[in-house]
Amino acid sequence: MTKEPNAAGDAGGKTPPRSTFWLFQSGLYKRNLGRITRQVTFGTLLFGIAFACWRLSQEIGGWSIFGTHARAVEIGIPLALFAAGSWIAYRLVNLPRFADFLIAVEAEMAKVSWPTRSELVRSSIVVIVVILGLALVLFGYDAFWKTLLRMLRVGGG
Repeated sequence: MTKEPNAAGDAGGKTPPRSTFWLFQSGLYKRNLGRITRQVTFGTLLFGIAFACWRLSQEIGGWSIFGTHARAVEIGIPLALFAAGSWIAYRLVNLPRFADFLIAVEAEMAKVSWPTRSELVRSSIVVIVVILGLALVLFGYDAFWKTLLRMLRVGGG
């Protein structure tokens, strides 16, 4: 009796623990679906990782515990963390559950009825006018209470 290959393709029927297995795959999940959303998400994650590694290198630069190897450590540790973080971000956007979510987001964004330029301008003008009106009302309330409290000699001002 022979064992059939499992979903991972190994004939032994044993797969690594599910919690770490996704990290070591290199394939793309549903390659052509949700491509733009996945690329934007990956780029955003990569930017965050790069910023964190840059801040770490700035912080390590002030440490004097590394002696003559300070420059190598200042560059090496953040670079290694950037490489590891990049791989994890790449794998994350190809994790089936997360990738399916991003695919669904892109599908929903395609269904959105985006406003025309003139609708956008009109709506923006309405919002700006309402905000300015509310600011004037609040200024009026503030001026009224300031004047009233000053006349009653309440407060230190």
